[in-house]
Amino acid sequence: MRAPGDGTPTLPEAASLGGHTARQLLRLCEVAGLDGSDAAAYVRVLLEALGPAAERPLDLPPPHPSFLSDDHTPVEFSLSFVPDAAPTLRVLLEPGCGAGTLARNGRAGLRFLRETARRWAFPTDRLDELEDLFFPDAPEGPLALWCALELRPGGVPRLKAYLNPAARGADRAADTVREALARLGHGRAFAALPEGDRHLFLALDLGDWDAPRVKVYLAHQNLSATEAGALCRTAGGPPAEETETFFRIASGLGHEDEADTGPGGRPTRRPVQSCHAFTETATGRPSGFTLHVPVRDYAAHDGEALTRATALLHRHGIDDGVLREATRALTARRPEDGVGLVAYLSAAHQDGHPPRVTTYLSCEAYHVRPPAPLRAGRPAVARVP
Repeated sequence: MRAPGDGTPTLPEAASLGGHTARQLLRLCEVAGLDGSDAAAYVRVLLEALGPAAERPLDLPPPHPSFLSDDHTPVEFSLSFVPDAAPTLRVLLEPGCGAGTLARNGRAGLRFLRETARRWAFPTDRLDELEDLFFPDAPEGPLALWCALELRPGGVPRLKAYLNPAARGADRAADTVREALARLGHGRAFAALPEGDRHLFLALDLGDWDAPRVKVYLAHQNLSATEAGALCRTAGGPPAEETETFFRIASGLGHEDEADTGPGGRPTRRPVQSCHAFTETATGRPSGFTLHVPVRDYAAHDGEALTRATALLHRHGIDDGVLREATRALTARRPEDGVGLVAYLSAAHQDGHPPRVTTYLSCEAYHVRPPAPLRAGRPAVARVP
């Protein structure tokens, strides 16, 4: 099969990692309104990122136990929605997934990211400044480097690099984030962050961004809605009540459920994530805040997850038709027959921009997690990575 557009390589067999994910991407590009030429360009990037792993048959185990998804597929899609605009399609990749060790994984990912940046004349100086912090000779942790592509009309994406603060050891993760922020000119930013259980990622915007961000992701285990509402540190961020409402809709928990779901009245499963974005260096104040809820751990099946996503979109005046089409573009299975196709729901607030609702969608190349049996009013308990 050939993707549309001149110069597009022949796709790998459908029953391979690259064939499966490239075909999904082609269908998603159509759903998101990208033309055939753009879709072809982005498919080429996807296949280049996967490298030799693109040809790997799906009846073999994943090339690497990727932390990126539950079934270790090293690719995840997302659709970001704002009112009165076309959705933005994104692809999150682990470009070193077939390299072997975690150290080789990171080096392969760096090569891909730098080659991709050179292709579109994007500087990587901010990433280069941090290489010794995040790419030691013997890295630790669940990942080395992830790369996100924000797919735009014209075939030139925006890039984001996701780095592992625990690369030099989990006990040094906070110091690594503090030092990275300082090197990037955000010396006062670390003190502005809320408390969390661990530092998950440090992310950099690379490429054609109006105001490139440095983002810090924190894990919050056993979070309640009230605690979620108190996480935002941006001056013009959402009121606590808005974040609490988002948390309750995304998780499906009401006040009475929170009171009886775990120690201290909190849900006990995969952690909720907060993300604070920094764009200016003078005050140390973040300019953006996002809350990510792992909806797959709070829903019996994807039918429930989609119902919650729809409710959140409708609260912002956004139709859910594109999201429904996107899930059908990824899989022919019924939403009720599995859980995890809709992995996360997030609400993002960035200074100068309307609020965004984002749905994160799994490829399910290797495995579909079966529906979870639920008792009324109780979220499903899932393994926390």
